[in-house]
Amino acid sequence: MIEQTILLAEIEPAAFLGTNNIHLRHLQNKFPKLKIVARGHELKVMGEAAEIELLNEKTNQIINSLRNNGSLSEAKLNEILERTDTELSPSDGDILLHGQAGKTIKVRTANQRKLVEHVNQNDIVFAIGPAGTGKTYTAVALAVRALKNKEVKRIILARPAVEAGENLGFLPGDLKEKIDPYLRPLYDALEDMIAADKLKLYLENRTIEVAPMAFMRGRTLDNAFIILDEAQNATQPQLRMFLTRMGPNAKVIVTGDLTQIDLPRRSMSGLAPAIRILANIKGIKVQHLDVSDVVRHRLVKDIIVAYDQLNLDKEKEI
Repeated sequence: MIEQTILLAEIEPAAFLGTNNIHLRHLQNKFPKLKIVARGHELKVMGEAAEIELLNEKTNQIINSLRNNGSLSEAKLNEILERTDTELSPSDGDILLHGQAGKTIKVRTANQRKLVEHVNQNDIVFAIGPAGTGKTYTAVALAVRALKNKEVKRIILARPAVEAGENLGFLPGDLKEKIDPYLRPLYDALEDMIAADKLKLYLENRTIEVAPMAFMRGRTLDNAFIILDEAQNATQPQLRMFLTRMGPNAKVIVTGDLTQIDLPRRSMSGLAPAIRILANIKGIKVQHLDVSDVVRHRLVKDIIVAYDQLNLDKEKEI
């Protein structure tokens, strides 16, 4: 049994607690094993650590709803309390930045929120999960936000230029024209977040640099927000090279999907070993996302589950 204080930051406690503490009573009913006492801008909580952690997540979701909507109805509170931990309603997600055509870029799942929190508190973060979980998009949004807030002077986005069944040599054009299709997802994310004329200027003056990771060799990357996307297609020496480019004032996000490795058979991915080797170093965090975090078409979840089941069945046969 432990005691913990939860801070009700940047909101009016009365709005959180509700009229005659009705919201607090709902919260207490949801967590009957905890003792919850409200004191000003704080909740004093006593109970088991696992229960307190769940309460903390629900409290954060309630606070974010109040920040975004200004008030909290009893129905909205019940929706938050009954919702599974991996789901956030669009109105509750933390706003990362305002993109193009009035688009608001937000975190959309609890694991995406944890990813953002890890990036805020650490200098290297690994975001690991299947396709469609928002790893790259969230990472790019955080980089653009840091640039807009003048926390960094430039953004560097890199990917291993690894063929996924295609052959670079047969593609038309010069090296840039051959490489650009591999970097297209990064351009797509940027175009959602930065006006076309400004993005063009940023790319021309190298405020934003999008390049294959091999172009990083020998450089020191300082005052930068650096993203390595599709890192499962980097070998261990390549990943070590990339991570050691990091300068004194830099943030690094490494994204990857360990189920989609496109390296030649004789080459081993360096992503899983990197996670194992570096995970316990202070300032480095690993955030896993899963099928519950998929934010693409609803069928994408079903597709991932079906393929995972196929692989599981094959393992059983072996």
